[in-house]
Amino acid sequence: MNEPFRSVILKATGASGFFEKEMIQSLWSGYGKILRITLRGATIESVVVKHVQLPKSKNHPRGWNTDIGHQRKLKSYQVETHWYQQYSKRSKARLPHCLAIETYDDEVLMVLEDLDHAGFPLRKHSLTWTEIAACLRWLAEFHASYLNVSPTGLWDVGTYWHLETRPHELEVLDDKKLKESAEAIDQKLNECTYKTLVHGDAKLANFCFSEDGQVAGVDFQYVGGGCGMKDLAYFIGSCLTDKECERLESQILDTYFEYLQASLPIPNEALESEWRSLYRVAWADFHRFLKGWSPGHWKINSYSERITREVIENL
Repeated sequence: MNEPFRSVILKATGASGFFEKEMIQSLWSGYGKILRITLRGATIESVVVKHVQLPKSKNHPRGWNTDIGHQRKLKSYQVETHWYQQYSKRSKARLPHCLAIETYDDEVLMVLEDLDHAGFPLRKHSLTWTEIAACLRWLAEFHASYLNVSPTGLWDVGTYWHLETRPHELEVLDDKKLKESAEAIDQKLNECTYKTLVHGDAKLANFCFSEDGQVAGVDFQYVGGGCGMKDLAYFIGSCLTDKECERLESQILDTYFEYLQASLPIPNEALESEWRSLYRVAWADFHRFLKGWSPGHWKINSYSERITREVIENL
């Protein structure tokens, strides 16, 4: 780590020194790493540092080594830094506090609260209904925090699979009806009356859990404007089987909207009615991306195929 970044960490934390305790993960396609830093002489024990470094060569794990992909990834880190600087403090949903952000040449450093030491040390690979409900509450509180907020400096349309940013995946999509309907599905979501900021990558891996069942969210590279159902459908698809998605669909929607209405200043039945009607549309939108990006992906299942066909028939 370069000296300017070391100075940023020391100044932001009041530490007399630090050392790198562990690498939590490498960033997608070799764009840097996330580290846990142990501090000396500070009031806090540790911080998490997201160190973005542009790769010398493109190395996408699924072969999508394109300039469009590179530019999308660069913008995602610009969005994330702007999100922490300008928007994150408004969130009712728990997320890491940002202690400092610094850029140097083609590198970016984000110094963030260590959620493990803040009481969220658990990561889950499967969820009970109670844990699913906790995540639904997080999403509802997040969406309520940013209802009608303009995504200035963020993605105009949130999520990493947004149609406009995925022309290559659409081009190779071999589902003709879905390919022909992709623009109409995208338009239906984008033209909804009630918009918020969506997390944009609200998968199970981006939630941290406490021992008493509370939840915090991380990773804000794809925050942008849109319908909250995009986050909801994507999250559910990340942690349930096709049979569970179908069996629990009504319970999922009822629970999410109960939390959403409770998080709004006054109940908004028109918003709920519109967003409920768009849940399956949002599901079809992600299904479109997935079938072009990774046709053999485990998330492509009978539930996704069936409701996508229904969405297309009802366009």
